[in-house]
Amino acid sequence: MKTISRLFLIAGLVSLSACAPSQKDAGAQSASNSENQVIETIMTRRSIRKYKQQPVEMEKLQQILNCGINAPNGQNKQSWEIRVVTEDYISDLDSLNRSLAIAKGADESKIRHASYGAPVMVFIANDPTYDFSQVDCGLLGANMILTAESLGLGSCCLGGIARTMKQPEAEALLKRLDLPENYNLLYAISFGYPDESPAAKPRKAEKIKFID
Repeated sequence: MKTISRLFLIAGLVSLSACAPSQKDAGAQSASNSENQVIETIMTRRSIRKYKQQPVEMEKLQQILNCGINAPNGQNKQSWEIRVVTEDYISDLDSLNRSLAIAKGADESKIRHASYGAPVMVFIANDPTYDFSQVDCGLLGANMILTAESLGLGSCCLGGIARTMKQPEAEALLKRLDLPENYNLLYAISFGYPDESPAAKPRKAEKIKFID
């Protein structure tokens, strides 16, 4: 029964019906439900660029981060650094992002919020001395965004804001992240409760080829 309980926990089920099947059948069905849920999470996840003004519970955030650092990585080097920022930091970053955009002649009414309005941002930095570290950080981020989706949260990977953070005007903000001296800020991810449901964009299946 312990095995069955673990499987049902993974699948997100809270109870068994009164007419439950045999232990063997229940275990197989539970595993199937778990697999289907993973596939559904992958296929329904979208990049969210509009969020509700609702804080992310710390318990959910911790789960996202824990699943992130349990991503596969080369030689278990864990060649990443992760920094979580919230209200005050995001506000300062948004102000900087806006001022830099205006200085470049951007239409102020079209400048988007640095985190798209999400209450949490996670910055991910890699160790450039290890040639596989960017892949490791990608796997880390994938774990986090899929975990967020499974918890009812939206996310969006942000490359542009990482480039903004490397500009001279952002030196103080970058320093506040307290990254190791040799690490490179790679990208960020916004997290929050989605306030939109964007449709899926088409994927190019022809980019997949089987080689004999």
